[in-house]
Amino acid sequence: MPLRIVFMGTPDFAVPTLMEIVGAGHEVAAIYTQPPRPAGRGMGERKSPVHEAGERFGLPVFTPLNFSEEADRAQFAAHDADVAVVVAYGLILPQAVLDAPREGCLNLHASLLPRWRGAAPINRAVMAGDRETGVAVMRMEASLDTGPVGLEERIAISPDMTAGELHDLLARRGADLVHRALGALERGALSFSPQSEEGVTYAKKIEKAEARIDWSQSAEEVHNRIRGLSPFPGAWFEVDFGGKGQRVKVLRATLADGGGISGKVLDDRLTVACGTGAVRLLTLQRAGKGAMDTDTFLRGNPIAPGARLA
Repeated sequence: MPLRIVFMGTPDFAVPTLMEIVGAGHEVAAIYTQPPRPAGRGMGERKSPVHEAGERFGLPVFTPLNFSEEADRAQFAAHDADVAVVVAYGLILPQAVLDAPREGCLNLHASLLPRWRGAAPINRAVMAGDRETGVAVMRMEASLDTGPVGLEERIAISPDMTAGELHDLLARRGADLVHRALGALERGALSFSPQSEEGVTYAKKIEKAEARIDWSQSAEEVHNRIRGLSPFPGAWFEVDFGGKGQRVKVLRATLADGGGISGKVLDDRLTVACGTGAVRLLTLQRAGKGAMDTDTFLRGNPIAPGARLA
């Protein structure tokens, strides 16, 4: 029989899983997502991607600020769910919520646990230069991403892959993994194994200061930072245009031959020296402009060999 499910998620990453659950014929009793937030130039309130998807499916959507109120906890329990599926919801769930569904709460996490528990596992895996990551379905506990794992799938991270590309791949693979986990749960065949106590790392939120490129780092570190922060928030540098420092985001780069003073432009293709080695910048974006390849960017924003990027 199809399961009665409460789905809890907020960003784009969670939408493929919601669509997979609906498409599989499960009964979605309710959707929980973060409340609308001010966004865009006009700072008008914008519903989350999951909120909008839920409305397209005609499903009831709930947006509590948290579950500190007894009324919110009681409302959640009243959905009488077999299981809750949680994908990047954005709230820590109290024990009363974790215990309400008959089969508890299953969380889709974008890493191979226990590596990269926490808020930004995709960015941190790329920034660290990891060659492999994955998705995992775990049974949630009150502490952060510590629950036992039911299913996981390993995925290679190619050398120039950006966090955005990995995000999209993991969202698709994660949706399929949840589909398989729910199928196993229906059959009574979903078992869980405790996480290893070794290899635990935490993927803390990305801080604004991390987005500025430090050219004194090695070329590998600079390259990994650029791709790990692409497309958002975007790693950036400053360069002098017309006597004024201007911020430029780098959305794609690759390792290159060369070396010299950190931040020095080595040629007319935007190869830049790092602490050791060099990177070539491939896709750039100035404030208020679209992303451009190097040749297009340089036609309107000349940066001569020998210039220093800060």
